[in-house]
Amino acid sequence: MGQPGQNAPSAEEAAGVRSLVFRAGSLLCALHLDEVIETMRPLATHPLAGAPAFVLGVSILRGVPAPVVDVARLLGGGHAEPTRFVTVRTESGPVAFATGEVLGIRSTKADLGSQHAALLGSAPGALVAGVGRIGAEPLLLLQSMRVVPEDVWAAAAAAVPT
Repeated sequence: MGQPGQNAPSAEEAAGVRSLVFRAGSLLCALHLDEVIETMRPLATHPLAGAPAFVLGVSILRGVPAPVVDVARLLGGGHAEPTRFVTVRTESGPVAFATGEVLGIRSTKADLGSQHAALLGSAPGALVAGVGRIGAEPLLLLQSMRVVPEDVWAAAAAAVPT
């Protein structure tokens, strides 16, 4: 049973996965909640020479250097001024996703079928786990584990004075 004044989740939402939903430029995106460490205001970001265009640089998050990824640019939507950082767990360490507005936690369900592969192309393929919807708006369900190339991790580590 929900809180007074809130609608009960639909059957589709109830069968989904709890995710953090946010904007990345004009795109609506979600990350599985178990990958999310925290959300925060954007922090100072230091550029990294030679990093891919979607890597804004490196920030220090709770004492740890972390690459900052512009999610809108990564997904092909161009650069959007970040209003939030969504910090996620990866196999190599934390990554800050520079995003727009965080819309909250929702139960999401995405189609993981291959019919969306042609729409997504090869660039975001390592990041997009599936495509769903919230209302009439498409929702990209993201996976964070392979988004930052190894050479960017090495540059991020080298950017921190010892």
